[in-house]
Amino acid sequence: MQMEELRILLLCILGLPVVAAAVVAALGSRNLPAIRWISLGAVILNLVLTGIVVANIAEHFQKAPEAKSASVATFEPICVPGDPGDTHKTRWDLLRIQVSGGKPAAIQFYLGLDGLNIWLVALTSLLMLPSVLVSWHSIRERGNEFYAWLLVLQAAMTGVFLAFDIILFYVFFELTLVPLFFLIGIWGGPARREAARKFFLFTLAGSLITLLGMIGLVITIYQRTQQELTFSIPELVSKMQAQLAIKDPDTVAFWRHVQIVVFLALSVGFAVKVPLFPLHTWLPLAHVEAPTAGSVLLAGVLLKLGTYGFLRLCLPLTPDAALSIGVPLIGTLSIIGIVYGALCAYAQDDIKKMVAYSSVSHLGFCMLGLFSLNAAGIGGSLMQMVNHGLSTGGLFLLVGVLYERYHTRMMKDYGGLAARLKVLSLFMVMICLSSVGLPFLNGFVGEMLVLGGTYDLKSDDVNGVVFGVAGAAGIVLGAWYLFTMLQKVFFGQVKEPGADGHGVMQTGVAIGDLTPRELAAMVPLGLACLLIGICPQPMLLTAKRDVDIVARISAAAWDRAHPIAPETARNDTVDEDGKSR
Repeated sequence: MQMEELRILLLCILGLPVVAAAVVAALGSRNLPAIRWISLGAVILNLVLTGIVVANIAEHFQKAPEAKSASVATFEPICVPGDPGDTHKTRWDLLRIQVSGGKPAAIQFYLGLDGLNIWLVALTSLLMLPSVLVSWHSIRERGNEFYAWLLVLQAAMTGVFLAFDIILFYVFFELTLVPLFFLIGIWGGPARREAARKFFLFTLAGSLITLLGMIGLVITIYQRTQQELTFSIPELVSKMQAQLAIKDPDTVAFWRHVQIVVFLALSVGFAVKVPLFPLHTWLPLAHVEAPTAGSVLLAGVLLKLGTYGFLRLCLPLTPDAALSIGVPLIGTLSIIGIVYGALCAYAQDDIKKMVAYSSVSHLGFCMLGLFSLNAAGIGGSLMQMVNHGLSTGGLFLLVGVLYERYHTRMMKDYGGLAARLKVLSLFMVMICLSSVGLPFLNGFVGEMLVLGGTYDLKSDDVNGVVFGVAGAAGIVLGAWYLFTMLQKVFFGQVKEPGADGHGVMQTGVAIGDLTPRELAAMVPLGLACLLIGICPQPMLLTAKRDVDIVARISAAAWDRAHPIAPETARNDTVDEDGKSR
């Protein structure tokens, strides 16, 4: 397809959920069947459009990735609406700002696709399908509001990934709080209001500090460069790299100080969203109380907004601080989160709470890969963001299906369900194997890349081998608690809560295996796990150019921290015979 057509489709991907949300909200709660079908139709259409755009853009990025990686110094998004040509920029201004004595600036409607966001956009569209399907019969009250908020949440999450203006990024980032707050607070469990308030306050407080860091960085770059004020993320990255290349000692010292302050401010909001230990305390309650669709999207997509923020903003804009502070601090907290989350998951009797704590462990693994600051670790982390969305989203989906049948999530209430619910058990085993990284399933390649990148970590403060061993221990612990859950719930003597042991509840309702609707929700996730495990190369090649950009920026920070003395540099260029090499 032509680039102009793809730009139109990109706008449709962002705008279609908003239009559908307005339609279903206007229908009223009495038209629930129509609301369900309109929501499902909008989600399927959005998934088809996303597939078309992703297929075309991925093909573009996979052509000669090595050559493209070497020639690009900052992010160059393509498929940018409002691009006057092939400039990787937009002309669409949202808010003009008059700068005294300088050129007018503007906050822009700057959207685009590159190797870092393309698969996360695809993940968002894919997970919306099971989210709508699993809510088909479980949401009966105020259904128009539920589906409207669900669709608004999709638009906000997609906007975060697509945004290349730092203020637009923040607006979408904050907008995700509102729909999820209502989804948890209205349609959640018994403690839904407490869970919604805790989620909202934690994330809002962290996000406000992040906003201060963003504004401070933009103003500081403008004042030091005396050039045009810009909110464009690619231009901010380019200007920052130009400043860091200046050899003046005072300039170097100034930017090191600025980076530390900005890195810490940005990290607070992103760390809460991940969530990184010890800022994770809001997550288990939010997961347990959220409706199934909310849990699927919270684990599958919303937590990735934090890791994506570190990848898109922290690493390229504050590389020296990421090396000096991020590696020892964030790396250590990631290791603690991996082990602590796994142990907490093992200690749970509530299956949904176990999966919630597993997210703390798995997202710590993603953060560990990011702060290896090399291409292998960053690429593996990006891949694990997608993998975690598929596997953990699938786990929450299956737990929700189980709860609909038996109205309990306690492991002690179950036993031997594989003899009764064969298809559900098959998917549960597959998703658990995916989560622990079985070869030929999606988790394996990402985990190996993260571990490889961690072993190659360059740092004066931490040992990459120690981090790698601790990360590998997290994989073993993950297999421990997931296999323990499988053994208790799906194998052994048949035990069905509230049933007679033959699939009939005491109320007379027969318990059946997955319905066609539930199969339609699970099959796409299962296929995605299998396809990525068998053929991960398209995902890796598509992301290569932009992963290499971040890795090169991080490598330059290492070089600045370890300058080569002139005598050493001269000795390194002469061989034993005195000849220049």
